[in-house]
Amino acid sequence: MRQGLNTPRLERQAATRGSSTAYNFGMAHSHEHHEAINYNRAFGRGIALNTLYVLAEAGFGLYVGSLALLADAGHNLSDILGLLLAWGGHYLMRFPPTERRTYGWRSSSIMAALMNALLLLTALGGITWEAIHRLWEPQPLAGGGIIVVAAMGVVINTLTALLFIHGRKHDLNIRGAFLHMAADAAVSVGVMLAGLGIVLTGWHWLDPATSLVIALVIFVGTWGLLRDSLNLAMHAVPENIAPAEVLEYLLNLPDVEDVHDLHIWAMSTTETALTAHLVKPNLNDDDAFLAAVAQELHDRFGIEHTTLQLERDRDAARCHSCHVGCA
Repeated sequence: MRQGLNTPRLERQAATRGSSTAYNFGMAHSHEHHEAINYNRAFGRGIALNTLYVLAEAGFGLYVGSLALLADAGHNLSDILGLLLAWGGHYLMRFPPTERRTYGWRSSSIMAALMNALLLLTALGGITWEAIHRLWEPQPLAGGGIIVVAAMGVVINTLTALLFIHGRKHDLNIRGAFLHMAADAAVSVGVMLAGLGIVLTGWHWLDPATSLVIALVIFVGTWGLLRDSLNLAMHAVPENIAPAEVLEYLLNLPDVEDVHDLHIWAMSTTETALTAHLVKPNLNDDDAFLAAVAQELHDRFGIEHTTLQLERDRDAARCHSCHVGCA
């Protein structure tokens, strides 16, 4: 269906059924402000920074004999795994379509975002479990050492999160990578403050208590990522598109009397597809009409791939197996 990422292409299919004709638009238009950005370099830098941090933390933990630092280094390995998942999805979605995978590997970015959300929730569960355990059995901690290591974590995780800050609003997969690093930066800030509090007061319970508060805050953002990625994986309409507005636009097109079998779904975390049947008794100059409709759907709603079927008769080719998805 597509020949290139930046070349709009109109294909008229020789598919006629009854009194209906199908037209397929491999609309290669996309939102330039986020589609053109290649995050390969950002992922590479983020993984390199976090790998160095994990090695430094684990080395320092072994040197001072701190089990807590070693455990935190193990937790920070999940950051690297999360970045690798997001990078894999970002890389695979750029693979071209094939005969068997007509949309390419675009959906891999949705799967990466979903797996990242699950990974974050798993990590939060581990943090919460350990924090509750330490509330009941506080362990003496070296506040000064905690502050130094946590400060390193704040810097590393913040720098990594900033690499993805511009794409987090337009790409759910990039948002997953951003949330993963921002969450750990927040955890490091909390650990640093807890370490300072321990130095000043000697209250060792501050460390697990702070961890619980931060875990709760991070859970709210992670739940949104899980919800959105799961919806996209289930072919729900993306949150930034209002189906009623799309239907209203199609119904108000010249000579269009009815719209049915309207479906809108995400092909990836950055691309949206639409299929619909338009009842249009007067079929004339339809190539120009369909090209204009597809362009308007792209410009107004951000829908990159549009397939429209024109029908002369309202009931000629109605999909009787579809109920909920019919407009």
